[in-house]
Amino acid sequence: MNRKERQEARANRLRELSVNAAKQSTEAYNQSYKMVEHIPPGQPILVGHHSERGHRSLLNRSWNALGKSVKLGEKAEYFERKAEAAENNNSIYLGDDDAVDRLQEKVDALEKAQGMMKAANKIVRSKKLNDIAKVEQLQTLGFSENKAIELTKPDRYGEYGFPSYMLSNNNARIRDAKLRRDRARKLKETEDKEYTISGVRVVENAKENRLQLFFAGIPSKEIRSQLKENNTFRWTPSIGCWQAYLNRWCIERAKVILNSITE
Repeated sequence: MNRKERQEARANRLRELSVNAAKQSTEAYNQSYKMVEHIPPGQPILVGHHSERGHRSLLNRSWNALGKSVKLGEKAEYFERKAEAAENNNSIYLGDDDAVDRLQEKVDALEKAQGMMKAANKIVRSKKLNDIAKVEQLQTLGFSENKAIELTKPDRYGEYGFPSYMLSNNNARIRDAKLRRDRARKLKETEDKEYTISGVRVVENAKENRLQLFFAGIPSKEIRSQLKENNTFRWTPSIGCWQAYLNRWCIERAKVILNSITE
């Protein structure tokens, strides 16, 4: 299953949870209504009457059912927002099948932006061009007319064009993207490793950038607690294993936990 398929599967699971919660919310609302539909609107509780106790109990149950309906409705909205976020998640993960290509595209886009900013600064800071000529040349670089005019005006510090911090920040993003691209490429070229510790199958899945632990059964509560500490490992039902990012720290942490298992 590639990244896109996992993303779609997660969105579908969340949307199913949303639909179920919405259905339960409607059922709770209908239950609340049916409990009191036979009571005339505005009918007061007859204090001292034999019906008082039943009337109060019915109103309480109806109110609780209504409260349950509201909470389930909020739960449905929560899962729907999570599903939309999953569908629109365009983050690049090192284990993605297309990570190298997408990171290279990011590097190319950032380097193009860097080149445009440098070229724009050279134009707007030229002493040989008037503002009209500057705007025309900026447009040939790909800037809109409004943006070109904006660049020819000084900022609050009296500087023209793109400030140095924008160039520095973009350079930092370029370096980071290149490092991640090279890391992703290395992962794709690395062979997976598989071994066993205390009866647990350990897979260093380089292609997915995941460290995977396959237990023969359900690990003890203590082991599960250690795995979940600091959100290091997470249970992945679709694969049937505990997963973490593949790095030296997680590998060493897994060895410590697994070696602590006693028969």
